[in-house]
Amino acid sequence: MRTEVFQTANIYRHLLKAVKKHIGKEENKEHFLKFVTSEFHKNRNLSDGVAVQQKIKLARDYTFLLNSVHHQKDLLFSYNIGIDRSDEVKRTLGKSAASVGLQLPEVYRF
Repeated sequence: MRTEVFQTANIYRHLLKAVKKHIGKEENKEHFLKFVTSEFHKNRNLSDGVAVQQKIKLARDYTFLLNSVHHQKDLLFSYNIGIDRSDEVKRTLGKSAASVGLQLPEVYRF
């Protein structure tokens, strides 16, 4: 019983942290935090173990989803996915080949 309470509190803390970090805690986004808080408080006295475990799993999955989506978005921005990088790749290849005294084949020349 104690382990379940600790696990639930841990998941609740991680979910609140993810919502604050990725969604925000501004006044116009406050309803997300209120919803999470109200759902955990509303379901804290449930006696059906299966229903509680399903809701805990849902909270854990949603936390994972929030963190993963924002991590992917950060990766895409770091890769500059919207920019054509073929010229930069050609330039890098040319510099690398020149550093060892070689020339690129005609296909890669810019």
